Amino acid sequence: MASEPTAAAGAPAPQPAAPRRRPPWASYLRPLLAAGFDPIVPDLLFFGDSCTLAADRSEVFQATAVKAAMDAIGVRRFDVVGVSYGGFVAYRMAAMYPEAVDRAVMVCAGVCLEETDLAAGLFPVAGVAEAAELLVPSRPADVRRLVHLTFVRPPPIMPSCFLRDYINVMGSDHNQEKTELLHTLINGRKLSDLPKISQPTLIIWGEQDQVFPMELAHRLERHLGEKSRLVVIKKAGHAVNLEKDKEVCKNIVEYLREPILSALNGEKV
Repeated sequence: MASEPTAAAGAPAPQPAAPRRRPPWASYLRPLLAAGFDPIVPDLLFFGDSCTLAADRSEVFQATAVKAAMDAIGVRRFDVVGVSYGGFVAYRMAAMYPEAVDRAVMVCAGVCLEETDLAAGLFPVAGVAEAAELLVPSRPADVRRLVHLTFVRPPPIMPSCFLRDYINVMGSDHNQEKTELLHTLINGRKLSDLPKISQPTLIIWGEQDQVFPMELAHRLERHLGEKSRLVVIKKAGHAVNLEKDKEVCKNIVEYLREPILSALNGEKV
């Protein structure tokens, strides 16, 4: 933003498989700029052109990498906005760097999930391996299933030739590493291990999200308490940032334009 940039913490995990070539954040740039923000949209490791030789696949390592990038361009304080997997990284940035992150926006980011939720039937998959197969698709049939899970109104026609082209052009890079990211994210995950961030946090969720069901939104709201605010978007699923991009963007802009109380003197800034 004009005084403190907004860093959107990368692309979501499942949605790169949605069959569209336009970057999922493209429709947000003009409204954010018009509102006086300076959006910075880094590619997370193994998404876009970002990669590493390091073996660490944790969201902590991802958060460290994004913070290093912000330091490299001289940005010391900012807000974070994260969608799906990007929200896991944004949350970790807020926890690890409270002196740098002023506010957080979590869009369908299931940070409160536990590994036991898979076996309990909260998700459309029953194990980590099946989740990886779904979220890192390699066949047209896998892409179709993912799109039908993430969109309330998926495209009525998705030709296999188009989906193969999408997989070859946009969805085939770093599949092994992305699978490792998912395993690291889910294996042994417990809500009791999740730190409680201190920043004001906006939680945005698609009411019909099947990837990260609404239960996870309410868990996060309870976990964060009075500093959080939950906005539920009607007639939208996990791809709420694509299906209802104008509504999501409006909520983000309005939230980040609100004054916040200075922790030092209680004054609005």
